[in-house]
Amino acid sequence: MGRDRRAPWAREDGAGPPWERRPGGRGPSRRLPWPSTLAVALVQQAGSHFAALNQPDRAPLDSFARVLLAVGPAFLLIRHRRPRVAVFGASAATMLYLGGGYPYGPVFLSVVVACFTAIVAGHRRAAWCAVALLWAGHLLLAHWLYRWLPPGGDGPAPWNEEWAPAAWAVAVVVVAELVHVRREQWARERAERAMAERRRADEERLRIARELHDVLAHSISVINVQAGVGLALLDEHPEQARAALVTIKAAGKEALGEVRQVLDTLRAPGEAPRAPAPGLDRLPELAEQAADAGLTVDITTEDVPAGLPPGTELAAFRIVQEALTNIVRHSGSRTARVRLSHRDGALELRIDDDGPAAPAAKEALPGGGRGLVGMRERAAALGGTVEAGPRPDGGFRVRARLPLTARHQEQP
Repeated sequence: MGRDRRAPWAREDGAGPPWERRPGGRGPSRRLPWPSTLAVALVQQAGSHFAALNQPDRAPLDSFARVLLAVGPAFLLIRHRRPRVAVFGASAATMLYLGGGYPYGPVFLSVVVACFTAIVAGHRRAAWCAVALLWAGHLLLAHWLYRWLPPGGDGPAPWNEEWAPAAWAVAVVVVAELVHVRREQWARERAERAMAERRRADEERLRIARELHDVLAHSISVINVQAGVGLALLDEHPEQARAALVTIKAAGKEALGEVRQVLDTLRAPGEAPRAPAPGLDRLPELAEQAADAGLTVDITTEDVPAGLPPGTELAAFRIVQEALTNIVRHSGSRTARVRLSHRDGALELRIDDDGPAAPAAKEALPGGGRGLVGMRERAAALGGTVEAGPRPDGGFRVRARLPLTARHQEQP
């Protein structure tokens, strides 16, 4: 409670309270709060003048009193940049005014404004000390030092009249504390919203990176294999080379379509995609594309429920796609087996090849590349897991488990 600390919006260098920031959020404004300061000065000057008319027993307002009534508000010009200096300066000017025996009036207004600003900005200890010192000084003047200070013949003030200024001081401090707490809550809420937006943006970038990786890695692998086949058969078997070129064209067209769909989400965020996301119904297309690359794929399904969530179907499709792409790129096997099953409320995937690893991929096989990382990230986003590694008999296996929602758990 008593710690003198800065407000959340003023913790960075050059930052200031919200009301002192420039419209573009580029830090505190260089302009001083002239309008509010002039208003306080006018109220103190005019209010003290009329208060003097009703307090003939107090010392008359002279030039020194007018200066003190102007000095207190003058400190308010720096109340946002130097809150502690402002609150102590306004309190000192007010104490000198009271010590001169001048009429009571709105002289405390500058102290109230400076105290309120200091507490809202987080300088609680400075504000409390300034108010406490001002009140203690007032007690000394009213009950002890009055003998040696003007006006002449003044007596001690009644003790029961001291509760009113104390109550006003407590009320100002309490209201300022409430405003300070509320502004801290607003600052935390803004920080949490900004963090949530950054987290969503990071997740979206990661999702788009995974989509682009899966689409391009698969299509380019097919294109690379077919390009090699076409080059090998171009002279002796031109018709077969033509078939390889047709496959390359189809794979390139499909890749461009999926990349365009991903990029459309960047150009028009929030809009629904024009084409549905790939699902398990497109696994036969993967098998055909793998066959064009020289890989025979056997797909088996066991008790897989219909109408899976789109996110689960997309993750399953991409995992199978990436596993087949890795087989085409890194395995010497020309056959692969894909098995999908529903077990214990989850969709289980298993992709096997008999190996052996291609000579250029033997070192890369155990560690996995970005493809295996992407598989694990997709599964983890749904609360699932992916395990990949060599089999004891020399092949390679990818196992994935994707939990389903409660609705699908009830429909085995």
